[in-house]
Amino acid sequence: MKRVNETVVLQSITVNSIIDQILMLWKFIKPPLVVPLLRLMVIICLVMSVMLFVERVYMGIVKLFIMLLRRKPEKNYKWEAMQAEDLELGSSAYPMVLVQIPMYNEKEVYQLSIGAACGLSWPSDRIIVQVLDDSTDLAIKDMVEVECAKWANKGVNIKYEIRDNRNGYKAGALKEGLKHSYVSQCDFVAIFDADFQPEPDFLMRTVPFFVHNHDIGLVQARWKFANADECLMTRMQEMSLNYHFSVEQEVGSQTCAFFGFNGTAGVWRLKTLNEAGGWKDRTTVEDMDLAVRASLKGWKFVFVRDIEVISELPSTFKAFRYQQHRWSCGPSNLFKKMAFEIATSKKVTLWKRLYVLYSFFLVRKVVAHIVTFAFYCVVLPLTVLVPEVEVPLWGVVYIPSVITILNAIETPRSLHLVVFWVVFENVMAMHRTKATIIGLLEIGRVNEWVVTEKLGDALKPKASNTVPLLSSAPVKKSGWTIWERLNGLEMIAGVFLLFCGSYDFFYGKNYFFIYILLQAIAFFVVGLGYVGTFVPK
Repeated sequence: MKRVNETVVLQSITVNSIIDQILMLWKFIKPPLVVPLLRLMVIICLVMSVMLFVERVYMGIVKLFIMLLRRKPEKNYKWEAMQAEDLELGSSAYPMVLVQIPMYNEKEVYQLSIGAACGLSWPSDRIIVQVLDDSTDLAIKDMVEVECAKWANKGVNIKYEIRDNRNGYKAGALKEGLKHSYVSQCDFVAIFDADFQPEPDFLMRTVPFFVHNHDIGLVQARWKFANADECLMTRMQEMSLNYHFSVEQEVGSQTCAFFGFNGTAGVWRLKTLNEAGGWKDRTTVEDMDLAVRASLKGWKFVFVRDIEVISELPSTFKAFRYQQHRWSCGPSNLFKKMAFEIATSKKVTLWKRLYVLYSFFLVRKVVAHIVTFAFYCVVLPLTVLVPEVEVPLWGVVYIPSVITILNAIETPRSLHLVVFWVVFENVMAMHRTKATIIGLLEIGRVNEWVVTEKLGDALKPKASNTVPLLSSAPVKKSGWTIWERLNGLEMIAGVFLLFCGSYDFFYGKNYFFIYILLQAIAFFVVGLGYVGTFVPK
């Protein structure tokens, strides 16, 4: 017993000595290294915060003027409704339109998208529906082919196209689809992802912009979300995307006639697409790549906020995370590849080049992601451990508050969820920052393309219009473990923030712990997998 007690005492002494050595090392390196480095990080983050703040305020002011002046695309450009078919000319007065629907194992939604495309109001002899099926599941492939045959028997000019590889993923499929001989007779191409359902009058409202304005190369519609009420995560996505469409796309369209093509729910002039060099698969944002190249050729883009196309938001966290990786990695990678080309372009004005380089790419696609995570989830929590480093109140409270309000007001029905939105966006900023750095450095998963999983149920008719806020997909009672839910990075971040928040609560001289602990909880909730719907393997 005496020997055991001696062992315990020795172990206690050893642990205490290790802790003492760590504390001594901390006191030794803190003044000359940690404090200056953390101060530099604070300054960098504050500069980025100001950049983002100015960008948001600028867009908010422009948006306000757009609303006050009631500026609409139909007023900015010549727009006249398509005339009824002439008895002599027949339908030849209508331009030929190709509708492309790229899909990959879209079992849950293929019927909806094909049905919506085949139901578009347009002369039947002036439209071609092209289903580009890259499915690897043979059963799904057969179902899609049968669906196309069904519509063909109804008199719809529909083409079912497949290829023997998936090179280039979506960009490769779209590019391959344009090589078919019948495409040469088309003037415009409308693109819809497999979960998108355009209204019957979609072409009637978009094509007239091209007919009467020969310098317009792209008309983009707004997305409408059928499953926004499926769970809290989809509500958060709705808030972010509403701002993107209502402000970012609108302001870009009204001021520079430029914005990033959203990859779906849009119509391209085929001449524009070909002149820009067609689809390229060098990044995971082939849509943005094409838009930038077309813009540098002098083509104008129009965003029409009043035209909405129903779509599905990813409702599982895994699907959303993969989507955000692609949407964050691709733009930063494209920025790296095209920065010099944009800066030296001679066909567009200096103002437009500055807008694309600084506002569109640098601030929105790089700075916004990095500062959100680095400042609010790393640097700010670290300052509570180093009281010698102070963060000004305007950088901690005023700037983020204004940015948050400007984002949130675009979704009035979710204003009461703004706190949840803030902490959730900060969690996702970790993945976006990681993806942004991967894109800039062109390392690791830079070209990773994972098709966003669709559950489909949200797009099917329901008996009731009421959807609970925290609904979830059917979950089996067995067959899954906690490890399927667990997200390691979020758990690590949660532990770090919990430590910093607790330290500030007990020893700090400010109230940062209120935010830090709340953010820690958000990381733990996501880390434990209690966000979005959960479908066991």
